[in-house]
Amino acid sequence: MTLPALPEEFQRVLCVVAHPDDMEYGLSSAVARWTASGIEVGYLLLTRGEAGMPNPPEETARLRLAEQQAACAAVGVEQLTVLDHPDGVLVYGLDLRRDICREIRRFKPDVVLGSNFDVDTPHGFEQADHRAAGLATLDAIRDAGNRWIFPEQVDEGLEPHSPRWYLVPGFGGPTHGVDVTGEPLRRGVASLEAHAAYLAAIPGHPAPADFIPKIAEMGGQAMGVEHAVLFRARDLHARPEL
Repeated sequence: MTLPALPEEFQRVLCVVAHPDDMEYGLSSAVARWTASGIEVGYLLLTRGEAGMPNPPEETARLRLAEQQAACAAVGVEQLTVLDHPDGVLVYGLDLRRDICREIRRFKPDVVLGSNFDVDTPHGFEQADHRAAGLATLDAIRDAGNRWIFPEQVDEGLEPHSPRWYLVPGFGGPTHGVDVTGEPLRRGVASLEAHAAYLAAIPGHPAPADFIPKIAEMGGQAMGVEHAVLFRARDLHARPEL
């Protein structure tokens, strides 16, 4: 069965991830397609990625954020917000939900793209920060629409907001895909290449051009196109099936 294309009847997407580089392992190709068509995309990074390299943490944070800014530029993302939660020990809880909720209310996205929060995935056990980020994002979406949750934000002028779509990466039961054939894929590869110092610090890491297109090719087979990014998508405004 061929997967359907994700309905792209939206104007604003918020991508919530734990670290610099999390968006660049394939997802950014879909972002490149969206920004090219006039859709506004914002990134919310929950940590600065300071534990991800052998360098001292503050030096690593500065380096990784500079590379993330270059990665954003490669795919047309102008809205980059970076929080200061600790890398490697991200904690699911009210503080994390509150911060994500704040950005949802501020940015007012139609779509929130979050991290996978399953423990076991086809690629191995999911990293702890990714799981915490994914679950907190899921809960913050609901929080953002309820004025009685984190009401101090409403008092500050951040009105409740309820996004329509919730997306997570599609390995393990994808429901929709985004065709990234051609320029979007090229720009997606360039966005990961922007993390040059980070990738150089990972022994044996393959070149982005050697594996990102292969992943997108497998996604394309599921959609019947050359290259695609797959998602599990949930329409949060749809009536529940009885």
